[in-house]
Amino acid sequence: MKVLGISFGRRNQRCDVMVKEALFAAKAAGAEVQFINTIRMDIGHCRACDYCSRLRDKGEVEIHCCMKDDFSVLEEACLEADGIIIGAPVYAVGIVGQFKNFVDRFGPSHDRAALLEVNKKRKEEGKPELDSRYFKDRYTGFISVGGAQTHNWVSLGLPMLDLFSFSFCMKCVGHVDAYDQGRTGHPLLDPALMAKCGELGKAVAKSVGKPYEEVDTWVGEDGVCPVCHNPLLSMNGTTHVECPVCGIWGELSVEGERVKVDWLEKEIARARNTTIGIYEHYNEIQNMIKVCVPKLTANKETLPKMMERYENFEESITAM
Repeated sequence: MKVLGISFGRRNQRCDVMVKEALFAAKAAGAEVQFINTIRMDIGHCRACDYCSRLRDKGEVEIHCCMKDDFSVLEEACLEADGIIIGAPVYAVGIVGQFKNFVDRFGPSHDRAALLEVNKKRKEEGKPELDSRYFKDRYTGFISVGGAQTHNWVSLGLPMLDLFSFSFCMKCVGHVDAYDQGRTGHPLLDPALMAKCGELGKAVAKSVGKPYEEVDTWVGEDGVCPVCHNPLLSMNGTTHVECPVCGIWGELSVEGERVKVDWLEKEIARARNTTIGIYEHYNEIQNMIKVCVPKLTANKETLPKMMERYENFEESITAM
């Protein structure tokens, strides 16, 4: 049982301290632990080159990015882990960009629905199957760290951290919203905050190895969504509302001054981090391809001519 802690913050500063506190608790609960700080790691942004997808389609057992940077180090650590705890700073409402760079490259190339479909085909054809680590269930815990006293300046911290869970269908068992650090001074000066980090680490460690349906543990604020426990809702002008993080729908009602949302079990079962949810997106993409490719084929002679003014933008704009 291995629990990985990742800090996207400065070395030996707030993110590091809180993630390490969670790992101390995970170790006490029986887990083998590993800690990685990413601040000096080179993790470039995804270039949308499809190299990883082509490797998968060519029959490779492992999927790798063509870019030779430190992404592969973090990727391998995640594949080896049974539980993952991530702490990351909020600089401007949402999580630091290095985290998004990692998720953009990690997520699509490890999309569980796509990998399951590839494995089905390989089994039928008697070809080598994909690395079994891609299909291992994992538990996660997130720590969002911000200096602002006003919560709306860190409001997208935890929702952004949830992006990491989707493609691998990982289940989050808790989160810590560590804002107001500017006045706290240091997390070690806030025993209650450190206790929450410890509870998070213990929860991840205790959940590892159990089927998702057997774990209903949650550490942190309940929020409004029963899956991600974030306090966000998307509205379309009716009482039919959606969690923008999990993509599930519920019915909104007001009781006095309190707002209530009723979530159906079938909606909870199709959240983005579930096999049902990830297959919805996979099927959506496949249907898009069926529509898009014929359009491009039908216009293959005219599109190049239409593109000339855009490819030669400087000349085109000067001539106007």
